[in-house]
Amino acid sequence: MQRHKHLLLAGLLICTPAGSTNWGFYAHRKINRTAVFTLPPPMIVFYKRNLDYITSHAVNADKRRYVLEDEAARHYFDAENYGPFFPEGTPPDWQEAEQQFPASHFQEHGILPWHIIRMTHRLTDAFLRRDSVRILRYSADLGHYLADAHVPLHTTENYNGQLSDQTGIHAFWESRLPELFATGYDLFTGKAHYIRNIPQETWRIVRDSHKLVDSVLRIEKELSREFPADRKYTVFLKNNRTVKNYSEHYSALYQKRLQGMVERRLTQAILAIGSFWFTAWVNAGQPSLQNLEYRALSPEEKQLEEKTNGDPAGRSMLGRKE
Repeated sequence: MQRHKHLLLAGLLICTPAGSTNWGFYAHRKINRTAVFTLPPPMIVFYKRNLDYITSHAVNADKRRYVLEDEAARHYFDAENYGPFFPEGTPPDWQEAEQQFPASHFQEHGILPWHIIRMTHRLTDAFLRRDSVRILRYSADLGHYLADAHVPLHTTENYNGQLSDQTGIHAFWESRLPELFATGYDLFTGKAHYIRNIPQETWRIVRDSHKLVDSVLRIEKELSREFPADRKYTVFLKNNRTVKNYSEHYSALYQKRLQGMVERRLTQAILAIGSFWFTAWVNAGQPSLQNLEYRALSPEEKQLEEKTNGDPAGRSMLGRKE
């Protein structure tokens, strides 16, 4: 959890309007909500009927980071610490990876790609069972993890610019910029498509994100050298405390120099989420979602969900029961 303690401390100094990281609550909700409209007719009626759930629960995975010890590692993947198979080699499946690295390595450097694959299997099983509770929960959570995988800084140990004297860039890229400029983004993606190889597609997404890390950091570093230091940040009073954030002028210049990168990754995340949902449904045999209504969990089910993060067997990818 040390990594997310550092992010939390940085967030106290440089806060987004939503006061959050990981695309920001605003962006995660926007991504999940928009992904629903990529789905085909047999799915979209059910998902639109539960649009508020898919939208509001898009941030549950972030909330769990401060409750479940193993949750944080599901949100990132430090590519530099996973050997020669990344970015060009063939990544091992989870069982093979467990033979190569101790559980502490995964906790420190993340399991995001493997967890996306696992969540897709869970969603497929939920469709097979026509279990509305878990279809919606796993859809919302899978959307969150896929969105995180589209963020370059979720794929590097220099996740917040702390190794390059750019502390705060994490929330700047994925929260501040979308919250300032997303209303001008073109979020049209086309329709969800079937993914023939889930592991291959998952690793492609992570690799594409990692290829952008250098640009994310370099462009901000160059801009910071050129921009007047006294105009880089803005300070204001919020909820009776002083909040420091990147100024709108500085943010606009960074957005321009990125040449649409944030918009592209956000839009690509939307299409990926719809496509993973669609693929899980197809792999389950395309069960009818008609007359499938969301129901509230019973107290016993809710307790089990909270203890196991939705896995009734209580299995943890990090070698512990959750």
